[in-house]
Amino acid sequence: MNASFERLLERAEQLMARIESVLPQPLGEPDWSASVAFRYRKRSSGHGSLEPVRQVATIRLEDLQEIDGQKDKILQNTRHFVQGLPANNVLLTGARGTGKSSLVKACLNALSDQGLRLIEVDKADLTDLPDIVDVVAHRPEKFIIYCDDLSFEDGEAGYKALKSILDGSVSAASPNVLIYATSNRRHLLPEYMKDNLSYTHTADGEVHPGEAVEEKISLSERFGLWVSFYPFSQDEYLAIVGQWLASFGVAAPAIEAARPQALVWALERGSRSGRVAYQFARDYAGSHGTPA
Repeated sequence: MNASFERLLERAEQLMARIESVLPQPLGEPDWSASVAFRYRKRSSGHGSLEPVRQVATIRLEDLQEIDGQKDKILQNTRHFVQGLPANNVLLTGARGTGKSSLVKACLNALSDQGLRLIEVDKADLTDLPDIVDVVAHRPEKFIIYCDDLSFEDGEAGYKALKSILDGSVSAASPNVLIYATSNRRHLLPEYMKDNLSYTHTADGEVHPGEAVEEKISLSERFGLWVSFYPFSQDEYLAIVGQWLASFGVAAPAIEAARPQALVWALERGSRSGRVAYQFARDYAGSHGTPA
């Protein structure tokens, strides 16, 4: 009888261990000294973890040209945050390749020695934001939770989770956490012609958006600071090309000679963005034997 009971108990313990292995586990803390940037990863089992980024992008603020106004706004807000002063969640929107993501990374590099840290979260994992905030809330560092290339389709779960965090929900937002997001969409949701049909107007002609439009605007309005980025002119594009070529050690005469090739490169790609300028500079420097 005792042997049968022991076998039954052993089988029950094995079964409980298997069940516990597939149940969601509390989010653990990483080795905070391993990096200044972390990435939230969710496995197929449903378990999430914060993983240190071993090779953090080394881009500097001075590397980013022709976006001085945007740079000043983001850097000032981030400095206020690091200093414990009031600061805003930030939405960076606009043309692709104009430096939105690079500016966030450059601010991290500039202020990491003052306690700034970054946690990158994919859009699909935004439902876990409350767990991430709980883990870092007691830490002395200041954390930017960063979501790159953010946009939503109607009904996505992460939309409501982000909206709740930005609005504070029932619990107060942690003073050592801000949300920084980049997007090509100003309102983060797709906008359709049919949405215009929901507009109403008063007798004196005043126009009021309908509920569908109000809902699409409501999320982006919860970011306290909007920073817009615009396509570069030809002169701005060439200035960025020159800056990157100089950073790769290309001499001034060669930079001037490279201008026509840089314009052809942009024409072939249909864009005069900062990303295209950087890609050209790498190609040109590599072709001319300049080490990266």
